[in-house]
Amino acid sequence: MASEKKTAIVTGAGAGIGRAIATRLAADGARVVAADIHGVHETVALLRQAGHEAMAIEADVSDEAQVRAMASQAHSAFGTIDILVNNAALSTALRMKPFEEIEVSEWLKVMAVNTMGPFLCCKAVSSVMRAQKSGRIVNMTSGVAFKGSPFLMHYVASKGALMSMTRALANELGDSGVTVNAVSPGYTLSEGALANAEFHRRYGPAAVQGRALKREAYPSDVVGAVAFLAGPDSTFITGQILSVDGGLVYH
Repeated sequence: MASEKKTAIVTGAGAGIGRAIATRLAADGARVVAADIHGVHETVALLRQAGHEAMAIEADVSDEAQVRAMASQAHSAFGTIDILVNNAALSTALRMKPFEEIEVSEWLKVMAVNTMGPFLCCKAVSSVMRAQKSGRIVNMTSGVAFKGSPFLMHYVASKGALMSMTRALANELGDSGVTVNAVSPGYTLSEGALANAEFHRRYGPAAVQGRALKREAYPSDVVGAVAFLAGPDSTFITGQILSVDGGLVYH
């Protein structure tokens, strides 16, 4: 099993891609700590029904005290923190608009969750991973940062920053045996995407037509890459951004 006897924290695990990642890592043998502002108890109930070991933590990743408590609870419960998947983000709930219409408060909120959130989570687990001399951090970025997609400048900027953070952190943590990589999905049919009709209308058909593999993408298409980067077959891979988008972006 790729994640056997490991402890994995998955943020944004209340639904969509995050829940799918939590489910896959649990199936691979990991003890999963599902963190989100809502939906985590349902996620953990599903995991436990399937016979997996899991715990739910309600946490806002933009709140440092809550993030530190999350890491502390996970470590106290399981004794290790081996995998961190930074998946929590504001994305499909955002309204597409020209950048001139983005209020400063909205810009700061997106950055707080999408960029500062992963920073705080990495900071909260780094001491444990350094002490273990091992760890896997997987950041969930987005192909929009490669393409410079319009009308979501705050989201695009936040994911571009996370890509750069991935590379910088890989260099900082390499001597401690910790790898840091990113998975960059394209437009994916999660619950959030389907709930935002405007977002789906603007991005869905264009994303399919722009791919080499012309079909919809689902959370199940993304989780294998995360499991690989979180597992033992990727021990000599770090600082990389893996596009999982059906051939929409090449880099």
